[in-house]
Amino acid sequence: MDRYIEKFVRYLEIEKNASPHTVLNYRRDLEAFVVFLEGQEILKTDYLLVRRYLAFLKEKRLTARSIARKLSALRSFFRFLVREGLLGINPTDAIVSPKQEKPLPKFLTEEEMVRLIEAPKADTVKGLRDRAIFETLYSTGLRISELVSLTEESVDFVGGTVRVMGKGRKERMVPIGDRALRAIRRYLSQRKADSRTIFLNKNKKPLGVRGVRKVMDQYLRFMTLKTHVSPHTIRHSFATHLLGRGADLRSVQELLGHANLATTQIYTHLTTEKLKAVYDKAHPRA
Repeated sequence: MDRYIEKFVRYLEIEKNASPHTVLNYRRDLEAFVVFLEGQEILKTDYLLVRRYLAFLKEKRLTARSIARKLSALRSFFRFLVREGLLGINPTDAIVSPKQEKPLPKFLTEEEMVRLIEAPKADTVKGLRDRAIFETLYSTGLRISELVSLTEESVDFVGGTVRVMGKGRKERMVPIGDRALRAIRRYLSQRKADSRTIFLNKNKKPLGVRGVRKVMDQYLRFMTLKTHVSPHTIRHSFATHLLGRGADLRSVQELLGHANLATTQIYTHLTTEKLKAVYDKAHPRA
């Protein structure tokens, strides 16, 4: 049974060029399914067995989102087995993914973003670094994983762009504003370290995703914001503010590195809600 999973994992890595994060999650989901099978041959999996597994996951009170992800892993795995001639039919073909509620992403107002960006003091190297982190995240809309992988070579200080490797190892060019570039330059001019990675921790090592979260939490303790904020909230704010100021959806999709336009469309709900609020307040017969 393990050999089928290993073959599938190699297929994901080599042919599909899947990210390590995706490969790890698919492996875990498949191993959990193997545990559920209790020794039963995986090639004998049928529609009813998959349905029982989904019911088992629901009994464990997993969210619809988690169940859908696990079903997606099974669907891809069995599709691979069919392609390899190991199965005649994909037992997940007739199964519909559970309906998921899509909560609207939380975002900061433009005023709140300014407060957060200006919270770090510019009189220390750490303060310069933290200001550069916030400026860069808000200027580019990068994912945190993309931010921490930035090197001096990936930033074009003349052309005003950054080159990032996004999900699925897809490279894209993203514009970056002058304020963010100035913040990065000021930080690099004061940073005493021989590293091409831009953002470093106190030990002169590349700052990680958890490190960025800790940095943000430090400043949020001193700010009274009305919603829970994470580094990803800045990405949501970036998209929402662009759309609110008239940017078209396709452009925002490209900037965010979304493969599917539907992923970007969730931000239109936020701008629609804002328009409705303005309408209700301003229209005499609203």
